[in-house]
Amino acid sequence: MRFIEFFTANIRNPNTRKAYARATVDFLSWCETRGVTALPAIQPIHIAAWIEELGESLAAPTVKLRLAALRHLFDWLVVGQVMPVNPAQAVRGPKYSAKKGRTPVLSPEEARQLLASIPTDTISGQRDRALIALMTYSFARVSAAVNMKVRDVYTQNRRLWVRLHEKGGKLHELPCHHTLEAYLHDYIEAGGFGDDGRGPLFRTVARGTGQLSQAPLARQDVHTMIRRRAAAAGIETAIGCHTFRATGITAYLKNGGTLEKAAHIANHSSTKTTQLYDRRSDDISLDEIERILI
Repeated sequence: MRFIEFFTANIRNPNTRKAYARATVDFLSWCETRGVTALPAIQPIHIAAWIEELGESLAAPTVKLRLAALRHLFDWLVVGQVMPVNPAQAVRGPKYSAKKGRTPVLSPEEARQLLASIPTDTISGQRDRALIALMTYSFARVSAAVNMKVRDVYTQNRRLWVRLHEKGGKLHELPCHHTLEAYLHDYIEAGGFGDDGRGPLFRTVARGTGQLSQAPLARQDVHTMIRRRAAAAGIETAIGCHTFRATGITAYLKNGGTLEKAAHIANHSSTKTTQLYDRRSDDISLDEIERILI
């Protein structure tokens, strides 16, 4: 019961719960194949060997996340007197330091090309254009976007605003860029759900009908949609949901925005996190490389 409580009562964020559960299942399966079949039998050497194997196929941040999952789990079990000590506490993860994120970023021209390429003669096209624009112009995380209700788009001071449900239960409210405002208006009007305040904003399309359902889009659906729309627009970069957050932040900073304001819009607690999305140096590097005139 203590083990189950860790994933239910202790962890509230569903994304964290999935990541920690995936790491735990992977480690316990690894232990089982090596004859370690009881929790008290797990030793630091087992965790160290598992981490070493993970490092051969996974990136350092992923390995560190999985080690953190075990540390938190075993801490919880130690407090509950299920295990005598935390075997993961003494294990060191791989060193990792990054000043720039690895998220693929689109140029402003590519972002406009993608938005313009989405056909708007269907409700799914209206939805996809509004969703991509939301993540680009408000720096919204995909999880915050898909969790939005219709009532989270509202008018204030004669301007459309959005209310994002961010990590940790935080609410983040922002005015809409004029382009985003137009796309959201078009989508909500075409969907005909403006009075359904408690309903999901971004909905799936019911199979065989071409009409919106009452079910919200899942993050995986958004990722698949983005890849499909990018391929149709002729964009070769392997983009994902986070691409638009990084694209928006970089474009904002290129046009004179400050790092502090960018952090506020992105709802980052530290500007150090925002700096990971700042890809202005990519252009500088490319310009310098082109100086090699051979």
